[in-house]
Amino acid sequence: MAQGRVAVAMSGGVDSSMAAALLQQAGYEVIGITMQIWPADKPAGERDGFRGCCGAEAIEAARQTAYKLGVPHFVMNFRDVFARRVITDFCQEYSLGRTPNPCIRCNQYVKFDALLARVKELDADFLATGHYARIEHSRNGYQLLKGVDQIKDQTYFLYTLGQRELQHLLLPIGDFHKEEVREMAAKLDLPAADRPASQDICFIPDNDYRSFIGDYVQTEPGDIIDTGGNVLGKHQGLARYTVGQRHGLGLSSTTRLYVLRLDSHDNKLVVGTEDQLFTSSLLAASLNWVSGSPPADTTSITAKVRYKAPEVPVTLHLNDGVAQVDFHQPQRAISPGQSVVFYQGDVVLGGGIIEDAKCTANPIVC
Repeated sequence: MAQGRVAVAMSGGVDSSMAAALLQQAGYEVIGITMQIWPADKPAGERDGFRGCCGAEAIEAARQTAYKLGVPHFVMNFRDVFARRVITDFCQEYSLGRTPNPCIRCNQYVKFDALLARVKELDADFLATGHYARIEHSRNGYQLLKGVDQIKDQTYFLYTLGQRELQHLLLPIGDFHKEEVREMAAKLDLPAADRPASQDICFIPDNDYRSFIGDYVQTEPGDIIDTGGNVLGKHQGLARYTVGQRHGLGLSSTTRLYVLRLDSHDNKLVVGTEDQLFTSSLLAASLNWVSGSPPADTTSITAKVRYKAPEVPVTLHLNDGVAQVDFHQPQRAISPGQSVVFYQGDVVLGGGIIEDAKCTANPIVC
């Protein structure tokens, strides 16, 4: 019995390929869709640098998989929304001394907004992706859960999802480990079975974000100072640095120095020792709650401040759309512009954008 029509966002990788295969096996009418998002005004040679889910190679790989499965495959143009919502925001945030997460922005505004709207026009009942995450439905609504593979879990990138999106979303890979996915793809002889995973920002050729930023953002040199306000040297533009960075500072010091803060107001780069990178709390705004409202129970909450950061216990205080997050143990290199994501066990509560890092030990840094 047919389960309905599902459009699978196919990046050409093994995860989205197996998502399509699993849904086909489950009786869904599958349509493959690959998003075309690289800038049209870039020369062909520069467009070739786009990797992962973005480049011509990915489109061809997805087309081959769709052919293998015997399902239709469409390439859809999302260049404008990607440029406006992801690339422009990426550059603007760096120009303000912040460190954005373009993958979260892409999921929020491109995949699960613009793409979801487009697939509905194709009379698809669902949109599916190859994310390592799960969706559970109960009488209280939809919950977003961590993937079974805790190492590959990608819910950090999905915290902006809400009830509107989850009711139309399928995540078939979330019940498997990465090794199982590759084994299943190999048994089906899918072209992507051995394709390596992309780890870089897809729209930045060679992962050289400093050169990319230099092409899009006007940067001005300024002072590098320590936490006492002493000038130690000159930086080449705040957009070229991130919190926690140690190499490329151009400083001569007997002590290892790290970027602690980017002061965009005075165009100064604040550096210090590694122990000064640790902060005890943060403020986050632009909050999203998967259930549609803040959690009634704020006990046993954990949080992540980066995708690869450890998930740690926190105390959460909410006030007028702003979250103060107090860590039970200080955390390293918290960066404004990144996201903090909240969990209770396997359940994703939601998250927000980090606006400021706070600590009591060194108010100049924090």
